[in-house]
Amino acid sequence: MSESIEKYQIKEDKVINVGDGNLLHCGDNEEFMKALINGDMKGKIQMIYIDPPFFSKADYKARVVEDGEAVKIHAYADKWKNGLGGYLAMLGERLFLMKDLLAGDGLIWVHLDWHAVHYVKVIMDEIFGADCFVNEIVWTYKSGGASKKRFSLKHDTILVYSKTNKYKFFVQKEKSYNRQFKPYHFKGVEEFQDEIGWYTMVNMKDVWNIDMVGRTSAERTGYATQKPEKLIERMIKCCTEEGDICADFFCGSGTLPVVAGKLGRRYIACDSSQLACDMARERLEKEGLRVRLD
Repeated sequence: MSESIEKYQIKEDKVINVGDGNLLHCGDNEEFMKALINGDMKGKIQMIYIDPPFFSKADYKARVVEDGEAVKIHAYADKWKNGLGGYLAMLGERLFLMKDLLAGDGLIWVHLDWHAVHYVKVIMDEIFGADCFVNEIVWTYKSGGASKKRFSLKHDTILVYSKTNKYKFFVQKEKSYNRQFKPYHFKGVEEFQDEIGWYTMVNMKDVWNIDMVGRTSAERTGYATQKPEKLIERMIKCCTEEGDICADFFCGSGTLPVVAGKLGRRYIACDSSQLACDMARERLEKEGLRVRLD
């Protein structure tokens, strides 16, 4: 694992019972998941979302305010002693544990980019089964750099797998604008009009155009690689109901637990970084959401 990640060891026989409460844990997610499995959580988590390191070989910082001054401090390093093999071994070991925790009708979402997503998809086919592949979501955005040597890299990939072929899924709808933005007048097709033009409502596609968390966004924490609440909200709504448990074992600044709490879902969140956990706790408290620190 990254040399910068401090591991908080949990004994093999440690048991964590979540019960009806929400849980935020600061420590190594592998040992934490083992403790959840030893407790009451095997097969109980309806939705798992993870935004792990991308194998980018980069260092990431967070912008925080100290003594009234904004400064950048180390958040995490996405660097691996044993290269790609070490990275994939780390993630594969944890995906096995996540499969044990996932409910039979649940979905797991793994958020990556071009660096390693093609390798991880093969691993997920092996762990969950190729027939349990549900979707490959392309999240496209405007932010990021440009290059004169290639097309600009403006998307991430989110792999979605089930545990069985009987998983919860609630179809989400989106606008599909008519050609030339004019009405079709097709029989039996309901059409609508907004400031852009005429459109119909269709089942949501697998390419999502959602803005990243901008510098002036109200939800911005300053944490590196923070994901927008709208992105996580879309995932939660399509595969969970109120009261269901959602989990993120690489929670960063806590977007998933915050959105899950707002939507009336229960959550389990974990990160090995004390900085990330502090930010997540502050966000939850700011939203008035109940949190139990383990």
